[in-house]
Amino acid sequence: MLENPTVTSAVTGESGSRSLKGSIGIAGIVFLVIAAAAPLTAVAGSLPVMIAIGNGAGAPMAYIVAALVLLVFSVGYAAMSASVTDTGAFYAYVTKGLGRPTGLGAAGLALLAYTTIQAAIYGLAASTLKDVVIRFGGPDLPWWLWAFILMAIVAVLGYRSIDLGAKVLGVLLIAEIALIVALSVAVLAKGGAHGVDFVSFTPSAFFSGSPGIALMFAIGSFVGFEATAIYGEEAKNPKRTVPIATYVAVITIGVLYAVASWAVVLAFGSDNVQAAAQENTADLTFIAASQFLGGVTSDIMMVMLVTSLFAALLAFHNTIARYMFALSRNGFAPRRLTNVHPRHGSPHEGSALQTATAFVLVGAFAVAGADPVLQLFTWMAGVAIVAILVLMVLTSVAIIAYFRRSKVDNRLWHTKIAPVLGTLGLLGITALVIANFTTLIGGSQVLAVIFLIVIAATFAGCWVAGRALLSRRDDAGPVDLPLP
Repeated sequence: MLENPTVTSAVTGESGSRSLKGSIGIAGIVFLVIAAAAPLTAVAGSLPVMIAIGNGAGAPMAYIVAALVLLVFSVGYAAMSASVTDTGAFYAYVTKGLGRPTGLGAAGLALLAYTTIQAAIYGLAASTLKDVVIRFGGPDLPWWLWAFILMAIVAVLGYRSIDLGAKVLGVLLIAEIALIVALSVAVLAKGGAHGVDFVSFTPSAFFSGSPGIALMFAIGSFVGFEATAIYGEEAKNPKRTVPIATYVAVITIGVLYAVASWAVVLAFGSDNVQAAAQENTADLTFIAASQFLGGVTSDIMMVMLVTSLFAALLAFHNTIARYMFALSRNGFAPRRLTNVHPRHGSPHEGSALQTATAFVLVGAFAVAGADPVLQLFTWMAGVAIVAILVLMVLTSVAIIAYFRRSKVDNRLWHTKIAPVLGTLGLLGITALVIANFTTLIGGSQVLAVIFLIVIAATFAGCWVAGRALLSRRDDAGPVDLPLP
């Protein structure tokens, strides 16, 4: 028999509990979400590209637009979390609002998005770690070796309690945010290259060049913010913790990115920053740090970039393991994935499977001799951004449908107006991202079409599988799992 997916008390099976446990609070969840966003990676990696091929000095405004859309989306998302506590998050919400087949399609998109973004980060992290080791006189080892070393460390922490993972991420995150804030304060205090101005936040700057590309990278920098609900079962008082953590995470990420990107623009001057980014895309932020904080800071920032990427790897590992747990508990994945570690309270079986999946995917790129950044990172990040946006649109529509049908919450703004506005905003961003998808994955139109077909096929395949499975269950008689 299948357990009700909304049950949050421990249900003991042959191998232990089938509900997760933990005592993570608002701060811990916010740490996990911001860690997945990898602030230093966004400021040192994505931002220079946004400036170079996007809208130049208008890049900071792209972060604000993305944050505002997600903040409006978060209103309905937070309201939903008060009614549904489930580690499946997007998957659980889509199931409640649009039915189980569509929910399984959403789960397929989620697993595709988080698996590919984690593989992408393994490529970037391994390449960066290799460069750091060489820079400080270490051996020149293959990038894939560093990737597997990182994978082993993530596997150990992912197997343990979420409280331990949150503590590790907390330490790393505080350090990288402190560095970003220090750079921002230094640039603003010294007046940048040509004085402090607000050109970056004007409509003319935002709409110059290719704002769609900038917005695409900006929304990609928020990937993983779903985690506020994913950790609901492991949180203290989830009905209060999850909504607050959601708002705090989105606002914190948005403000941090907007201010930091503005500081980088001012470091070179609003009129000159795009040319500087085009000339030194990879080193733009490091050059700014060297000029305004000293040469040693640039070295520290490079090391911190590795820890930032590691924090993101651990956060996405935890997310995927919990999705597998939710699917298994609802009867749509191998039963053993419902096993919870008797001491750590973690979905250790799903964690181990996730490590094996990452090993195979990254290993395939390594065997093929692919470039860890230009191919592994670029291609997989592109797939992840499109998949997660489609997933968020489905979730937003599901929230509207759920509250319209259930009547459990009749607040007009929280259950109707904000979700509709959020859906429209997400649809607009999704359209812009798909229109610029070829640029995002490196310029190959054929490859872009193949990846988009894979995304569509993943959703369609899981939806069909869900319908078939439900039909078999109907033929076999009723089950104790209420369908939405």
